[in-house]
Amino acid sequence: MRIAMVSEHANPLAALGGHDAGGQNVYVAALAGRLARRGHEVTVFTRRDDASAPLRITAPDGYVVEHVPAGPPTEIPKDELLGHMSEFAQYLRLRWLNEKFDIVHSHFWMSGLAAVDAAEASGLPVVHTFHALGSVKRRFQGNHDTSPASRVSLEARLCRTVDHVLATCDDEVQELVRLGLDPGTATVVPCGVDVDLFRPTGSVEPTAPGRQLLTVGRLVERKGTADIIRALQWLPGAELTIAGGPSADSLVLDPEVIRLTELAQSLGVKERVHFAGSVSHEQMPQLFNAVDVVVTVPWYEPFGIVPLEAMACGRPVVGSAVGGLLDTVVPGKTGELVPPHRPDLLAQQLRRLLEEPARRAAYGEAGRRRVHSRYRWEEVARRMEQVYDGVSARVTSEVVS
Repeated sequence: MRIAMVSEHANPLAALGGHDAGGQNVYVAALAGRLARRGHEVTVFTRRDDASAPLRITAPDGYVVEHVPAGPPTEIPKDELLGHMSEFAQYLRLRWLNEKFDIVHSHFWMSGLAAVDAAEASGLPVVHTFHALGSVKRRFQGNHDTSPASRVSLEARLCRTVDHVLATCDDEVQELVRLGLDPGTATVVPCGVDVDLFRPTGSVEPTAPGRQLLTVGRLVERKGTADIIRALQWLPGAELTIAGGPSADSLVLDPEVIRLTELAQSLGVKERVHFAGSVSHEQMPQLFNAVDVVVTVPWYEPFGIVPLEAMACGRPVVGSAVGGLLDTVVPGKTGELVPPHRPDLLAQQLRRLLEEPARRAAYGEAGRRRVHSRYRWEEVARRMEQVYDGVSARVTSEVVS
C-alpha cells in the first residue's frame, strides 16, 4: 500500500524537546518506520521550516520525508500555521494528482484540513489522528490558549469530513462524540513504544529506598512540571531530573526554565531540581533506567508516550488521571494516578513508592509486561493496516455503487 502521511508541524526527523517537537514527532516517525518495515511505501509530508532542508529525504527506517514549501522556510509556532495551510493543501493536491497513493493519514487538526482539501480532487480516502483537541486545550488553559479561535469549529468539521478517525484512547472518543463525531467512524488504536530500544538494563531487583525522580516532556506549563517541583517540599532528599526543552547550553535563557527555577528557589528545593535539556530519543532509555520513579502529571494529555517508554524500561509511573494515562497506567499494578494540580496528593503517592523498593520493582515488571502485550509498535502498525484496508475498501465500494 502507498501511504501519504501528513504532519504539518511535527517533522519525524526533528530533534525532540523543542516547544513544538514532542510525542507527535515520535509517533509519526515510529508508525511510518514500522509500516515501511512491513512492506508499505510511506511518504510523510511536513512543512519545510529550514531553507537548507532537501525537498525529499529517505529516513533510516525506510520512509520518505517530503518538505512542503508552505510559508517561509523558517520555524513558525504551530499555532500560527493556519494561514499557510491553503498553500500546503495546494502542494499536496498537485502531488497526489501526479503520483498514485492509496490512502492518506493526517496528523493534527491543521494537517487534517489540508489533507481533506487536497484529497478531494484525487478521491483519496483520509483517515485522521487528532493527537490533541482544541476543546480540551481551551477547557484547561482558558485565556492562555494560543490556538486560533476557529480551531474547535474546524475540528468539529473534520469529524464530519474525514473518512475515519483513529483515536488514541477511549477518553478521546468521548470528547470527539461531543464535537459531533459518529462513534461508528472511530477506531481506538493507541500509540506504541519501541521495545527494542526501551528496555530494562541491569537488575530490577529491590535495592535501597529510592530518591531519583524523572519527568520528561516539552517545557510548557500544561505539562505540570511545576506541580512536581511543589511536591518536592514534602519529599526530603528526593531529586528531580527534568528532561526536555532547549539544549543544555541554552537552558538559562528559556522562560519556562527561569519560571520553574524561581519556583524551586522559593520552595527551598532548587538544589534538588536538575534540568537535563533536550535529550535524544536514543539516549532516553539510559535516563529512564537511572531513576526510581517516572512522574508525568500534565493538566491534560491526549495520550502520552512517556509513560509507555518508562514502563518498557521497567519503571513505575505516577501520572495524572487524564486522557490516555487512564488507559495506559493501571493504579496499584503499574503505577499510580492522581488528579492534576494536586501536588500534595502527588507527594503522598511518590513518598510511598520511594520508600518501598519491592513495590517499585513489582510495578516496573508489571508495566513492562503490559507494554509488551499491548503497545509494541509492530502491533500498532498491524492494527493500522486493518483500519487502512477497511476504510479503503469501504470508500471504493461507495464510489462503485
